[in-house]
Amino acid sequence: MYTFANPLDRALRTVPDACAVVCNGHRRSYAELAFRCRKLAGALYGLGLRRGDRVGVVSLNSDRYLELYLTVPAAGLTLVPVNSRLAVAEMQAILADSGASVVFTDADYAGASNVSRVLSLPGDYEQLIAGAPERALGESVSEGDVAVLFYTSGTTGVAKGAIHTHRSLVTSGLHFMATWPFDAQTRWLVASPMFHTGGTIGMLATVWAGGTHVMMPSFKPDIALDLIEAEAVTHTLLVPTMLAATVTEQEARPRGIGSLRYLSHGASPIASETLRRTHATFPAAELLHVYGTTEATPIATLLPHEERVIGTPMDRSCGQPAIGVELRITDKAGNELRAGQVGEIVVRSPSLMSGYWNKPAETREAIDDHGWYHTGDLGYQDAWGWLYLVDRAKDMIVSGGENIYSTEVENALAAHPSVSEAAVFGVPDDRWGERVFAIVVTRQQVTQDELILHCRDHIAGFKVPRQIEMRTDPLPKSAAGKVLKRDLRDPHWTGRHLKVAGS
Repeated sequence: MYTFANPLDRALRTVPDACAVVCNGHRRSYAELAFRCRKLAGALYGLGLRRGDRVGVVSLNSDRYLELYLTVPAAGLTLVPVNSRLAVAEMQAILADSGASVVFTDADYAGASNVSRVLSLPGDYEQLIAGAPERALGESVSEGDVAVLFYTSGTTGVAKGAIHTHRSLVTSGLHFMATWPFDAQTRWLVASPMFHTGGTIGMLATVWAGGTHVMMPSFKPDIALDLIEAEAVTHTLLVPTMLAATVTEQEARPRGIGSLRYLSHGASPIASETLRRTHATFPAAELLHVYGTTEATPIATLLPHEERVIGTPMDRSCGQPAIGVELRITDKAGNELRAGQVGEIVVRSPSLMSGYWNKPAETREAIDDHGWYHTGDLGYQDAWGWLYLVDRAKDMIVSGGENIYSTEVENALAAHPSVSEAAVFGVPDDRWGERVFAIVVTRQQVTQDELILHCRDHIAGFKVPRQIEMRTDPLPKSAAGKVLKRDLRDPHWTGRHLKVAGS
């Protein structure tokens, strides 16, 4: 039986003097980290909190955020990490839905809270733990207890709180460790926001191994590269948009990045061109493709050594199910499909959420009676079980009775050297129902006609965009790095019924 207390306890016993965290030039050992976590646990109960109570955090990445992450669940409470890029009203809605009675915030987000007790980071936080007694971590905490409520990004509507237990999160961290080596020499760059599940698995794996966390308050490609060089970073996880920005920065101003040996990416599909440029920029790093969702914590499939399949049909794959994860492709009736047939991706694993907070109807819709989570993603498996993601069900375009997968069109556009980003979706068409519309961000001058001709060389004619909008500013993204297609698509459907395609 494992809980959040176990990784820190192991590190404290095996490498107490090793560096646990580097943040803004400050360093703390595991002995210091554990002492502060015990003090924090005592302080939280000194505020009158009781087992199961929720504690919110609205903050940039920091060493104190790491302490909250390790302490709150291990003390028998529930952490609610809130997306710091949301609007104030959205943050308040999440805190209200979770029932958080205490929230820790950076100064920039102090107005985002509507709870009874708001504590500032670092001021109130440091005062709080300074006078608090130590409290042991892990006592009377079980693996089935709720550890963290991760609220979905809200890109498809109102955010929902995915309930994750100690078992689901620790299992996901162990899935990661079963694929990549983590040890006391691991130096994990925390570049993804800590309110995202992607950062959690790397954090837990690093603590288990007694490695070092190198904190970035928020992602900037130049700072990321500087930290990789200065702190000899060995592991990190970036989303494809972060990868593309980091590669461009390294090409312009090279750093010594030979220490980076393990580079993972996830959260959204990656263009083949971005993958190729990433390998060329980080030739010593093993590339790992992670596919999953907030509800799956977020590992469903893994593709290690992705650099070995660049330029082959397999570079479009998300890999095979992780150890301990079952995966199927099903039709609308729930029947399992054969290899090569496109349907909805469903997964079952100990790392899955147990449901949505205070939303029993949505939980029943997402998780069936047999424990399968319905992702809403469309894909297929080949005869060897390799998964190929083709689209979100909601992003599939139906034009003249033909199913068109937006990611296929986006990959075709991204293969053009003038295109840095692309988003494709359906817009109303009186004749065909929908037509293919694209928005591209260009890195150099190119015309719509040139891009359309380019697409015709890569995909069937009926999939080629009928209209392309050119931009120079980056596309709007969630804090997890996903393009907010809803924001781009909705204006085209004003006053019309917005189609949501099924599988």
